[in-house]
Amino acid sequence: MDFLGTIIYIGWVIFGIWWLIYLGLAFYTKARTMAVFLIGAGLLFIFGQSFFTANGWETGAILLFVPFLLFLPSMLRIVNEYERGVLFRFGRQIAVLNPGVNLVFPMGIDMVRNVDLRTFTIDVPKQEVITRDNVTILVDAVVYFNVYDPTSAIIKVADHVKSTSLLAQTILRSVLGQNELDEMLANRGKLNEILKDFMDEATDPWGVKVTSVEVKAVELAESMKRAIAKQAEAERERRAKIIAAEGELQASEKLSEAARVLSAEPASIQLRYLQTLSEIAVERNSTVIFPLPVELLRFFTEKGNN
Repeated sequence: MDFLGTIIYIGWVIFGIWWLIYLGLAFYTKARTMAVFLIGAGLLFIFGQSFFTANGWETGAILLFVPFLLFLPSMLRIVNEYERGVLFRFGRQIAVLNPGVNLVFPMGIDMVRNVDLRTFTIDVPKQEVITRDNVTILVDAVVYFNVYDPTSAIIKVADHVKSTSLLAQTILRSVLGQNELDEMLANRGKLNEILKDFMDEATDPWGVKVTSVEVKAVELAESMKRAIAKQAEAERERRAKIIAAEGELQASEKLSEAARVLSAEPASIQLRYLQTLSEIAVERNSTVIFPLPVELLRFFTEKGNN
């Protein structure tokens, strides 16, 4: 066997192994059209090789390897586990490629667009929002979403990540602008659910599922912060006064009840007086106060008037 024949033989072996591997992948991935294409290409190569060899055209036989060696590597497509491949053939979407090794037609006949199915996080830039009570605030939020329909994410929208981000900014301003500042600060969890529902409904035709929307921070102007601080301080003072008044009321009720009990037994007043003296004596005070009944003073006043 001469040198040229050796090259042809090695080319036969390489092509045969490559062709068998690709044909097996086509049957494994259930790509029937690709399997028919590979079988036809193999038969064409065999007949062409036989024709050139029979006529002594060894150089032409070598050239038969060139298109197959160029096309076979470009037919291989690998899709990661977290991705799906949307397959277009002659510009028409025909299938979704599963994770693993897949075969496609070369020469631009097939085009594959990979779509990431993992959860994306969008940090929505700070938005200036005017609330229903005409308060200007700065709000930023975080949006979590993932693609559940790869075909719609490629066909229905040009860039689903950018579109979802812009939509989040618009809905954030629209929804928060319908609430007053106090409602926004007090019901942040409820507002997060409302924002998520609005976004999920808008992105559903794109094959995008919004899983969560979280309002991170609400920034106020310094003048508004001082006004809110004064309002909170006034509210605390109001509550303190109400609590003190309620305490005085309860104390007066108890004192009135105690007076009724003491008036029923005159001797109890004397006992209470002695108990008070004992308490004063414990503190080592040099001054002792003797209570004087008001009735006695009234008696002396009446005598003076007469």
